[in-house]
Amino acid sequence: MTIRTLALADEAATLALAHDLAARAAAGDVILLTGPLGAGKSTLARAFIRARAGNPALEVPSPSYTLVQSYELDPPVAHFDLWRLTGEADVVELGFEAALTGIVLVEWPDRLGGLTPLDALRIDIAWGAGEARTVTLDGPARLLA
Repeated sequence: MTIRTLALADEAATLALAHDLAARAAAGDVILLTGPLGAGKSTLARAFIRARAGNPALEVPSPSYTLVQSYELDPPVAHFDLWRLTGEADVVELGFEAALTGIVLVEWPDRLGGLTPLDALRIDIAWGAGEARTVTLDGPARLLA
């Protein structure tokens, strides 16, 4: 596993990171997004999905209330928002394990408990000044190149 820290000056930098990750991700990859409310987890996930779809105008609703949104791409992409869940039993009911054959994005991954893949890419987004963010990536080197 490799750790990389990036300073993102604005939302455009976050979108660029998402596009880079989308180009590198493959079936079986899990991306765990952590950070405080409003830090940019959903922004990064939306940009990632749009980049994978090759459609910058694709409607990518937040899964905050639906808990999971699935996209029939190649490979399929599943975007989970576990904020309202209490633990891994709830996650199992959402079809998390079946989604692992594609690419999985998870906001609030602390709810995964023992379901957390050991080889997942962990992205922690922290506030900076203004629109700036500091992002720490910890995961497989091929996703961080």
